Amino acid sequence: MPVLRDSCSTSPSGFEDTFEDFARSNQQRLYRTAYLLCGDRESARDLTQTALAKIFQHWRRVSAADRPEAYARTVLTRTYLAERRRRLRDLLAHTPIEVPRTTVSPDLTVTLLTALSELPPRARAMVVLRYWEDLSVESVAELLRCSESTVKSQCSRSLARLRERLGPAHVYITAN
Repeated sequence: MPVLRDSCSTSPSGFEDTFEDFARSNQQRLYRTAYLLCGDRESARDLTQTALAKIFQHWRRVSAADRPEAYARTVLTRTYLAERRRRLRDLLAHTPIEVPRTTVSPDLTVTLLTALSELPPRARAMVVLRYWEDLSVESVAELLRCSESTVKSQCSRSLARLRERLGPAHVYITAN
């Protein structure tokens, strides 16, 4: 994997030399971490290059830090998580909502979807992932980057809000 170089410059300055030295000595370690995060070589290469590009943009500040390697690892991880969130957002934005055919009345379905839309986005995501997608608390927590107790408490509060919104005729909405 070639080390990132500024294409606008024909001769590297001392600034670029120190970055290239840093990149050469840390690129394999960053790539291994990226591979463990991404699970495939091409994505890991892309992630490593993107992280190195971000580090290069702030190299004067990074090179002055006590542990530039730790900074690089943080940039790599945050870049991965941001890309993952972006892909999830794109996927959710382009995935049509499929309402299953059940014996539930259309009025109740509309009422439930309306009540669900009134929840804050993060709480709505937790409820949908936990109960609609039937993911475990652990999986939802990992996906949304929060603690399991946050998922449990938010889902409990959200179900209470849904029950309140739907009224006494629908108190059978439970977490189970």
